[in-house]
Amino acid sequence: MKKGISRIAAAVLTLSLMLTGCGSAGEEQTTVVTTEATTEAATEATTEEVTEAVTEVATVGEATAGEAAAPVKYSFSGKSFTITLYHDKAPETCENFEKLVSSGFYDGLVFHRVIEGFMAQGGDPTGTGAGGSDTTIKGEFKSNGVENDLSHTRGVISMARSQDPNSASSQFFICFTDDERVSAALDGEYAAFGKVTDGMEVVDAFLEVPRDTSPFSGEPDSMPTSPIVIEKAVMGEKDADGNSTVIVTMQ
Repeated sequence: MKKGISRIAAAVLTLSLMLTGCGSAGEEQTTVVTTEATTEAATEATTEEVTEAVTEVATVGEATAGEAAAPVKYSFSGKSFTITLYHDKAPETCENFEKLVSSGFYDGLVFHRVIEGFMAQGGDPTGTGAGGSDTTIKGEFKSNGVENDLSHTRGVISMARSQDPNSASSQFFICFTDDERVSAALDGEYAAFGKVTDGMEVVDAFLEVPRDTSPFSGEPDSMPTSPIVIEKAVMGEKDADGNSTVIVTMQ
């Protein structure tokens, strides 16, 4: 089995695959699978579903024993991707994201967490997984009383949060996969609010950056060893359907 893939499986089984973002108390926010210390506080059904889904996705594509992919150098400088926002799905979430983009909040921040077969997470000003902006917003998803049928498929962007459903702040994640097992576990539990509609190959290339154990969470194979930095995020023109767009340029 490929070295990176087996590490992902270990990460899924051992540590949180929840998408961190700072809540009002500054706790690390997770979305899916929690560490042993926090398992009891998590929703068991969601935890089990996502553990199984991401573990299965991570173990697809076995290779000969001992095979390891050679590290690939990738330059992100000047490359960009476009996010289309869907106010009709999650209006408060989109408004919050637009406010942060317009204020320059995301400029210079990193994608601190990248998990193959799952997602890339960023938007934390501390780069640790425990930071956020100075406000939190209502979680716009079904289990929190809000109808939102935007599924967590490849390219979809969603808000990270803690176990508190209304703790989302500035951290977000972008899905890598169309695997139905992953989307089924996330849908209705996290506020999907947009999609990468151009430049998804730039986001895919995050996986080319070597990753190591996070010194903050202890999660294996999750923190890029070279920073993946957002140079600038700005509001773009509205699309043909009147949806707002955000252009993210990498450093």
